[in-house]
Amino acid sequence: MEDLDTLVLRTALSWHQAGQPVVLVTVARTWGSSPRPPGSLMAINERGETVGSVSGGCIEDDLIHRIREGGVQAACASSTPTVLRYGISADEAHRFGLPCGGTVELVLEPVSQHSRLDELLQACQQRRSTERVLDLRTGRVDLHEGQRDGVPRMDEHHLTTYLGPKARLIVIGAGDLSRYLSEMALSVGFEVIVCDPREEHRANWRLAGVTVCHEMPDDLIQRLQPDARTAVVALTHDPKLDDLALIDALQSEAFYVGAIGSRRNSMHRRERLRTHFDVPESALQSLHGPAGLYIGSKTPAEIALSILAEVVAVKNGVRLNEPTQVAAGKSRHEAPSAPEAESAVALDTCGV
Repeated sequence: MEDLDTLVLRTALSWHQAGQPVVLVTVARTWGSSPRPPGSLMAINERGETVGSVSGGCIEDDLIHRIREGGVQAACASSTPTVLRYGISADEAHRFGLPCGGTVELVLEPVSQHSRLDELLQACQQRRSTERVLDLRTGRVDLHEGQRDGVPRMDEHHLTTYLGPKARLIVIGAGDLSRYLSEMALSVGFEVIVCDPREEHRANWRLAGVTVCHEMPDDLIQRLQPDARTAVVALTHDPKLDDLALIDALQSEAFYVGAIGSRRNSMHRRERLRTHFDVPESALQSLHGPAGLYIGSKTPAEIALSILAEVVAVKNGVRLNEPTQVAAGKSRHEAPSAPEAESAVALDTCGV
């Protein structure tokens, strides 16, 4: 499954190459509360078909009406972008479903050969972050190397946006938990790679949209060189596999590195990495173990949800409070009564 930005760009390019007039809509600026952040994309073709979104739905309806009334072909013939603002008045905010006081400014860009969508998509596929500068007077576009999460900006003559590789999740181990985690990660737009050199574990492991490989985990990590849009999660419970992946992942640019396991196993893992593999303390501080947020998980699906929630939170720059993480959450949880102690210990081996 593609992330939404890539889907919008690919669909807009496909429509354009098929000879259909297309308008690419970008959220340029917002004031107050808004349903979609700056940089959000949407494309509309001459039939009123859309992909992507810029609000909760009402603005999309108005845009389709405007474009149909004005004529997509006429708009594309001029190649000149248009700037629209919604939500200036309380009446407009109510009409278009914007939160109280919210205002959104959009750039409507007729797609042409000057839009360079094919080059932009190629850069994304090659995991290159790109700065896209649209000339609001001519519709021409310049592409430069740039940061993935730059904040869009607009002045009198230019709109600058940033696009880049989709978020990627590397999962070590092919098991039931990996399957649930992969399915959830795909649904929120991650590229997913599952690595397991054990033939018996991956023999019947198939999931559409997931790349399954049989390399040793350290070989895979060294080959892929995780970038700042990559998360690595080790799920085998086997130090021979998990530790190998973690050694290199912790010293890469990966935004998240985590491993499943009990609090005790996580403590022993850190000690092994520190003592036997000379992993720097600064790198060990970034290891999420036990991986996940504390939600009282008991099933593989719930554990996967816990882990992915933490991955997404870190990706989005959320500062996590210690009680929300597994180790702290469990230590604060009410001590089990004697009959429950055995099952509680069993749950602790899963770490979430």
